[in-house]
Amino acid sequence: MDFWGFWFVAVSATFAVFSILLRKLFSPLATDETDRELAVYIDQLGEVDRDLNRGIIGSDDAERLRVEVSRRLLKADTARKNPIGPSTHNLPAASAVIALVLGAGIFLYQWLGAPGYSDLPLSKRLALAKETHDNRPSQAAAEAQAPKAAAVQMDAEFADLMTKLRAALIENPDDQVGLALLGRNEASIGNFVQAKDAYLHLISLQGGNAPVEQHLSLAQTMIAAAGGYISPQAEEQLIEVLRRDPTNGLARYFSGLLAAQTGRPDLGFELWEPLLREGPADAPWMEPIRLGLPDLAERAGIKYQPTADPKGPTTQDVKNASEMSSEDQKNMIAGMVGQLEQRLFASGGSVAEWSKLITSLGVLGETARAKAAFDAASQVFSGDNAAAQTLVAAATQAGLEP
Repeated sequence: MDFWGFWFVAVSATFAVFSILLRKLFSPLATDETDRELAVYIDQLGEVDRDLNRGIIGSDDAERLRVEVSRRLLKADTARKNPIGPSTHNLPAASAVIALVLGAGIFLYQWLGAPGYSDLPLSKRLALAKETHDNRPSQAAAEAQAPKAAAVQMDAEFADLMTKLRAALIENPDDQVGLALLGRNEASIGNFVQAKDAYLHLISLQGGNAPVEQHLSLAQTMIAAAGGYISPQAEEQLIEVLRRDPTNGLARYFSGLLAAQTGRPDLGFELWEPLLREGPADAPWMEPIRLGLPDLAERAGIKYQPTADPKGPTTQDVKNASEMSSEDQKNMIAGMVGQLEQRLFASGGSVAEWSKLITSLGVLGETARAKAAFDAASQVFSGDNAAAQTLVAAATQAGLEP
């Protein structure tokens, strides 16, 4: 149905409803109710005679009841024969109220609805999302449209080193060490296209022996060069990373971002939510996931209640501890782990917090306490397969046999 066809049907239906309501409101009162009253009163007269014959009431009471019921019967019969229509004095006000309600409905649909759009059942939305995914722009097209990154100021010494590195690779373009160094340094100064080209050439030289880190670096520079867009070529690198390292947090984050970009917020949520629970709290993807999950959940129609941030020893805590003596380090870490343990057993926490507790107790050599924490957490998250896998991984890292 086209745009004008929709509004023709909508307005016609509105006027039809308006006419029905107005006609019903100002038509004579229906006789159905009076007919029911007549039947009731006639039955009551018969009931009076039956009660009199059974001796339940006396003749005086029976006569009084007959008079009262007969009076009501005559009144109902008169009302049935002479129906009284409602007063027309309130016709303008009633019409205005009905018109206001119907007009407000049209206005709200115009404001909140999507006139002109066809129905989008789930099967069609999934098909559109797949079409968007399969036909999205290539890496080259995305780079051409992406805004140019701001130039990073380099000191003279670093600029001279970059000039020499670029010149050396022109002379020896297959130097794998030089290509890895060039890719890393070009990315650090915002030259993502040049970094991507370096990693592409490096991986082509390494073939199937390229480490997973090289594929991840290539995916990152592709995404950065495209202004945050994940192209089919970048997706290929992410798939390779996850094929070889299914737990890679950064690749899982980008895969969830790709799902969100191509109309599958449900898949994005499935990828991001476990990643947020697993931690670690200082991972670079944690903050964007924490900010983006509520929107993904809303778009996917998922009820989502954000959890509290995982607490426990942070990266800064570890750095501070490294500056202490070995005895002070142990006491400091043991104190923080003890606080975390006490809080989790008292009031519970996220799977990331329990995992951190289990691994921390394992590092401290507290095997029995780590086993107790694992058993308690397993009961808390029973039925959650993703959480169970995270806890088993933490227990294994702590030296347990879950």
